[in-house]
Amino acid sequence: MGNIRVEVNGRIYEYPENTRILDIARDFRKDYEHDIILAFVNNKLRELFKYAHDNSKLSFVTTADDAGHKTYVRGLILLMLKAFYAEFGSENIDKVCVEFSLSNGLYCDYFGKVPLTDEKLAKVKQRMKELVERDIPFEKRSIGTDDAIELFNKYRMYDKARLFKYRRVSKTNIYSLDGFEDYYYGYMPPSSGMLKYFDLMKYEEGFLLLVPGRKNPTVIEPFVPRRKLYETLSESNKWARMLNVTNVADLNDIIAEGKLNELILVQEALQEKKISEIAEMIKKKEDRKFIMIAGPSSSGKTTFSYRLSIQLKAHGLTPHPIAVDNYFVDRERTPLDEDGNPNFEALEAIDLEQFNKDMTDLLNGKTVDIPYFNFISGKREYKGNYLKLGPDDILVIEGIHGLNDALSYSLPRESKFKIYISALTQLNIDEHNRIPTTDGRLLRRMVRDARTRGATAQKTISMWPSVRRGEDEYIFPFQEDADVMFNSALIYELAVLKQYAEPILFGIDRNSKEYVEAKRLLKFLDYFIGTPADAVPKNSILKEFIGGSCFKV
Repeated sequence: MGNIRVEVNGRIYEYPENTRILDIARDFRKDYEHDIILAFVNNKLRELFKYAHDNSKLSFVTTADDAGHKTYVRGLILLMLKAFYAEFGSENIDKVCVEFSLSNGLYCDYFGKVPLTDEKLAKVKQRMKELVERDIPFEKRSIGTDDAIELFNKYRMYDKARLFKYRRVSKTNIYSLDGFEDYYYGYMPPSSGMLKYFDLMKYEEGFLLLVPGRKNPTVIEPFVPRRKLYETLSESNKWARMLNVTNVADLNDIIAEGKLNELILVQEALQEKKISEIAEMIKKKEDRKFIMIAGPSSSGKTTFSYRLSIQLKAHGLTPHPIAVDNYFVDRERTPLDEDGNPNFEALEAIDLEQFNKDMTDLLNGKTVDIPYFNFISGKREYKGNYLKLGPDDILVIEGIHGLNDALSYSLPRESKFKIYISALTQLNIDEHNRIPTTDGRLLRRMVRDARTRGATAQKTISMWPSVRRGEDEYIFPFQEDADVMFNSALIYELAVLKQYAEPILFGIDRNSKEYVEAKRLLKFLDYFIGTPADAVPKNSILKEFIGGSCFKV
């Protein structure tokens, strides 16, 4: 048996034939702060149990990297399910569902014959620890798609069985841990021994699987309740159950049966009803003159602002939209980020003094010339846009810092009504594979950037980590300060976005570093039956991204 030559981080090393990538990773573990969980092989993401080949280039992915963190969490879910079924007995479990992300945990629902108690959950946690100590390899096998359907019907994982009915590929990868088999959208860790950091706790009607964050992948932070976010996500799940669309298979069934138009109309009506309820709340609070709207990128803030303004008018108020972006400092005064690039998302990018002076003057009945920011020249301009608030006038202010009182420090709290808006995807792939809300927003942003800014999907993907860092710093810490939260995700939208996103994703260079993410998104979109946008109303939030809106968005 001969040797193979492998390039690792720019240097050549020799290893015996039939050497696994895992064995090479162990040699380099000391060079990394955190555990190595995946590898790039010739710019393609690979699991560690694969064999290394001659003249291949390797670099490693740790649990602190985005792909590595996702893999760690995926492994924890399979570990948790293995322990759950072992503790409760498969005959007593109807379903365990991974529903949504909440703080540093995944909220899960359990349905079965045996009650879920703190004691039972503690035993599941202990079984998980025992599996970690045994350091059991994750095994992967490929079976026919029809065999996968039969397998998951046998396991009574009916969401998965129905999902595979719409799979066009002939083969499916199945993972197993100590005999427990499941399907997962994405790669797995090499073994259970890596999954040392987790916790379980009862929460509301279900329980939380607490996971480490990317910044500190060896630490489980104390759980911080996000009550308003939980209630918003729970309401969205309730809507999904009411519409009988809780997973991708449900949505595909409706599209295949030609019933999508009705679903679109009902979903849009539910959103309009919610916006009307928010307008009614504002109407009752007569001292609230500033409606502060904030949310992460691609949440549909602009369309929401227009639709809320229409509802406010219907309630007898006179709304005036104001974009905080018009108060940007002149471009040469924009603060720089750690890489030396203009940081337009920093609070200091806003002329706080001028914004607060203008808003205070308006509150005091004065006439104010509202500025306009010229993004071409990078200068603030005044064009005679004078405004004075009457008794029924109200300002609808949109900007990423809207929930942060440091933006509007001079305004009394009782004059502000705060709204947090985000696209909180209520649809999951199946009972064990959730759709992260950031995936829906990234696809929205990608489609809009290509349509309105001439930006490639590769460009959008490359800048997305920076966008996410800004959200983590400037938006998410303030979401619980909102008076109300609004979920802008539409239960049908990914089937529509597929038609717009796939062509631009296929346009990404296969040798670029962004192609790994593009490939993941293409695989994700492959679960959906694509559908045209003909039935999407012109005032829909989705139109802000795909085009054809009746609003100036």
